[in-house]
Parts: sequence; structure tokens; C-alpha cells
Amino acid sequence: MSNKKIAVFTGTRAEYGLLYWILKGISASKYADLQLLVGGMHLSSEFGYTVNQIEKDGFDITDKLEFLLSSDSPVGISKSLGLAIMSAAEAFERNKPDVVVILGDRFEALAIAQAAMIAAIPIAHIHGGELTEALIDDSVRHAITKMSYLHFTATETYRKRVIQLGEQPLNVFNVGAPGIDNINKLPLMELNELANSLQIQLSHPFFLVTYHPVTLLADKADEELKSLLNALDKFPQYQVIFTYPNADTYGRNLIEILKTYQQKNPKRTFLLESMGQLRYLSAMKLASLVLGNSSSGIIEAPSCKVATVNIGDRQKGRLSADSVIDCIADESSIYQAIQYTLSEKIQNKLAHVVNPYGNGQASEKIVKKLIECELMKPTQKVFYDVS
Repeated sequence: MSNKKIAVFTGTRAEYGLLYWILKGISASKYADLQLLVGGMHLSSEFGYTVNQIEKDGFDITDKLEFLLSSDSPVGISKSLGLAIMSAAEAFERNKPDVVVILGDRFEALAIAQAAMIAAIPIAHIHGGELTEALIDDSVRHAITKMSYLHFTATETYRKRVIQLGEQPLNVFNVGAPGIDNINKLPLMELNELANSLQIQLSHPFFLVTYHPVTLLADKADEELKSLLNALDKFPQYQVIFTYPNADTYGRNLIEILKTYQQKNPKRTFLLESMGQLRYLSAMKLASLVLGNSSSGIIEAPSCKVATVNIGDRQKGRLSADSVIDCIADESSIYQAIQYTLSEKIQNKLAHVVNPYGNGQASEKIVKKLIECELMKPTQKVFYDVS
């Protein structure tokens, strides 16, 4: 009997980090052949050309999908999505995988899912059932769920939501969040090692900041980021590491604002295109505080025993630990949230925080199910009515 051909798509640096141990597990299995499809931000020099890191990690890339345009307007994103569908369709025709693994809710993932669905290739979706009410990602995520055959959710609440969408309970698995596996498995760096690796003059204490566009409120993104920067000015004793925002609608505007801010504060702030998972999680564990609107502040930070100030509506609807403090995206609220989160009341709780996204081993569970599960054609899906 031939090995199961498992295709995995990655289009962003963060997504690749979450998929890393899944890729390792498939590669190591004697019952599966990995087909790695790489595209999007990985192939863009603007975002660090992170395909180099994938190859450095020892993975053989089956296909590189060139589709990301330099424009981040709604029209530009839609054109990139169309190119991604065409690129994925051609890759599937060449490689004929038995199943396609897709993580998350970005537009690239939607494109890959559409191409796989039309090619009648079963889709295994990771991180379905979640809510982010201020993003188009919410609609994208649920759309991918309806196109998928296997579902790997990060909590039991999310598992129930996928079933509520009509998916068969026997094909929906609560495995936890793969990102936590990295915290448990990677040899995280000490401060001097991290500073040397990043080639920056980093001292303690510092904040780790990631701020992405809010796709349904794109016209407010610049204003909200400036409010965050104004609040950070009130904590001059803290250095700040900024990571690039994603290639979402109008994301390049935010990059220019961050570049200007960093140039005005060259000794205190650092703006990095891509840190890679090891350095990013090392910085998270060493940081005094995680700020912004990235899911990593909600999913991974609690397992690093670091508090998060979650700003605005981008992650609205997600389950979160007690170490995550929500605030609205104005200067006063952000300032007060930082003050509160740095207080002894919150800091003393961190050692006992329970992460609702599990304790790790999600990747092993996903790989095991991918290899063992009998796959049917997507056209044979039957709607499960919870009533």
C-alpha cells in the first residue's frame, strides 16, 4: 500500500511556526509523504523572504506559489487571491495529494481551500470554530470549515462550534493549539543570546509588540496604531521590539508608521521584518509585557507566563486566559491597561494562569489522525444537524 500524500500549505511566517512540528511529524512518518506548498509572504523580500528559513530548517519544498502582489488595497488583495487559486490548482494537478492541510483564516488559506475543493481533494483544517468579529478572517475561517473534511480545533468550545456549522462530530477533533508545542519543545534563548541573534542592543525590561490591520475597520488602523505608540512614549524605561504586521488590507501603511517611530527612537525601539518562531517565542518569554492585537498574545503568551494587553476588536470573540487584559484602542485606555497589567496584582497571578488552549502535543495528535483517518471525497460530506 502506498504512503498517504499529505500536502501542507504555508503562506506566512507565523503560520509556518505553528505548522513546524506537524511538518516534522509528517516528514518522519514511514506511512506518509510530505508535499510542502510555500507561497505568499514567504516569497516576498518585503517581509523577509522567509522561504529561506523553511529551507534552512531542512524541509524540501514541493512547490512555490507566486501570487502576492505588492498592493494591499482591497482590489490588490482580491487579485492576489485569484492568482493563489490558479497557482494552487496547478500545484494540485502536478502533485495529486490525498489530503491538503490548511491552518487558520487568511485570504491565502481561502484560495488554497477553494482550489482543493474544486479538485475534490479532502481538506484538513486547523484552528476552525474560532471568532474574530472585527475581521474578514471570521468569514474566511467559517468558509474554510464548510469546505473541509477533517477539523482540528484548539478548544472544546471551538469543536462544538464547528459541529454547529454542520460538520460531522466524528471528524472534528479538539487537539489544542499547535503553537504551544513550540514553547514546550524549542530551546528558548536567554536575553544575551537573543540580542546577539537579532543583532540589537537589547536590555531588560522590554515590551514585545505586534499590531496587525483590523480588516473590517481598515480606515481606523493608522489612528489606533498611533494611539498605541503615544501610550508607549509614557514608558521610556522600557525598550520595545516591534514585529511587522501581516500583508493584510492597508498593512503597508502601518509599516511606514512603525518605521518613522523607530527612526525617532533608534536606541529604544527595534522593528523586525521576521524573527522566526524560536526568537519570537524567546522574546515573548523574556518580555515584561506583550502588546497589540495578534492571536499569539492570546494563545501562546499565557503558556510563557507573560501578560498581554490585547488592544481593540481584532481578537474580539476569542477565548482568553486571565493574563490577557482587553482594552479599547485609544491612548488613555492603552496606557491604563499597561499600568494595570504591570501591577503586582496581575504579575503575581502569572505563575498560576491556566491556558484554555491546552498544554501542548497538538501536533502529534494532528499527524496521527491525518495518517490514520480514512478519507472520503469532499462531495460525500453529509450535513450534521445539531437539532
